[in-house]
Amino acid sequence: MNYFILTYAFYLTISIALTVWVAKVLFKNGRIFLVDIFHGNTLLADSVNRLLVVGFYLINIGYMSLVLKEVDAIPSTQVVVEVLSRKLGCIILILGAMHFLNLIIFFKLRNRAQQQLKEETVN
Repeated sequence: MNYFILTYAFYLTISIALTVWVAKVLFKNGRIFLVDIFHGNTLLADSVNRLLVVGFYLINIGYMSLVLKEVDAIPSTQVVVEVLSRKLGCIILILGAMHFLNLIIFFKLRNRAQQQLKEETVN
């Protein structure tokens, strides 16, 4: 059995599934923030939301591709699990970081939009 192929197959399957799941959650729940940021302009909010998801996919799938290759020997199933654990742990940390980065950006944009709205109301 070729443990490299097994490791790659599991790694790609799990990593892509996690990326798609996180992207769907960000897309669904990020829309509310974007609609608020763009003062109810749902067309613009949905467009920006789709662009953010595309960028999210590109960054994560690009990173997955870069770290796919394993240079050390994989002589057993135990090593398959260890390599997968290391690789998937990195992907999960990156997905978490991307999630929090999105949240920070949304909150900053929302605060800026609310501040502009207050300034427009005062004037």
